[in-house]
Amino acid sequence: MIDYQLEPELTTDAFIDVLIRSTLAQRRPVDDRPTIDKMLARADVLVTARSEGKLVGVSRAITDGAFCTYLSDLAVDQAFQRQGIGRELIRRTHEAAGLNTMLILLSAPLAASYYPHVGLTQHPSCWFVPRQG
Repeated sequence: MIDYQLEPELTTDAFIDVLIRSTLAQRRPVDDRPTIDKMLARADVLVTARSEGKLVGVSRAITDGAFCTYLSDLAVDQAFQRQGIGRELIRRTHEAAGLNTMLILLSAPLAASYYPHVGLTQHPSCWFVPRQG
């Protein structure tokens, strides 16, 4: 059984650990604790998935609560994937942010085929300025 909850006080160590177990750490600054600390502190929505108390999934989002929600991190421990945890984290994140908002995310290249499977629609364009520091 998976327990889901809003967990605004999620620790940096727990977050980094699940990022590593999900492979998302390859694209996140897990060796830069001050940045990870800020990522957690400034998130509007943190939803966790736990199995017998062990953190096995997390979603981290930023939202204005009115128009858009950016789902910036979706990580599920590789040993717990293909059980619907990611889908449920997305659903609960959107619900917590407000279903009136448009949920937006950037896909990791290897995860691009996953998102249509869980009901997301691909947008044909995305523009960004890379991190500069």
